[in-house]
Amino acid sequence: AGVAVPSEGFLKGLEAIARKNRVLLAVDEVQTGFCRTGKTFAFQHEGIDPDIIIMGKALGGGVLPVSAVAANENILGVFKPGTHGSTFGGNPLACAVATAAIDVLVDEKLADRAAELGTYFMDGLRAIHSPKIKEVRGKGLLIGVVLHESAGKARIYTTALKEKGLLCKETHSWIIRFAPPLIITKEEIDAALEKIKEVLA
Repeated sequence: AGVAVPSEGFLKGLEAIARKNRVLLAVDEVQTGFCRTGKTFAFQHEGIDPDIIIMGKALGGGVLPVSAVAANENILGVFKPGTHGSTFGGNPLACAVATAAIDVLVDEKLADRAAELGTYFMDGLRAIHSPKIKEVRGKGLLIGVVLHESAGKARIYTTALKEKGLLCKETHSWIIRFAPPLIITKEEIDAALEKIKEVLA
């Protein structure tokens, strides 16, 4: 939630510990999955091979709530018919939406777009040089602006940005999180940066 990016090698180390101790490695890609961080899944930045992938949010393309779990048969095969139920599992309309959403993400190369525009957005945020900003961090189009505590709580700024027509989320009191649509343009990022600069001046 605070857009804390693991340091390089952290996930590889975690994977090694899991393998050594025969522990399943599950990755939660509900928020970071489906191109948000500049790869199809965030774990791919480190090239790990998780046992279980938990997915949601973007899988529904903003149309329907859809979530999914992916794993090999030796893991999911422990469920036998009748041992687990789901009231809405396998809903045909939700599955059709998920398939269409994935097609758009792949066909329009939105992971590459998120990587490119995320760098552009973060560079623009760093160029603001506001004394209120402690750090800009993120991957792709999932970005966190960490404020100095002396700047006050992030809610002050997210409210001011909302009044200027820019929606973002405060998290952990001191962080402003930006997660714009993957189809955002550079021109829209520039317009957002102007508003952010005004609010954080």
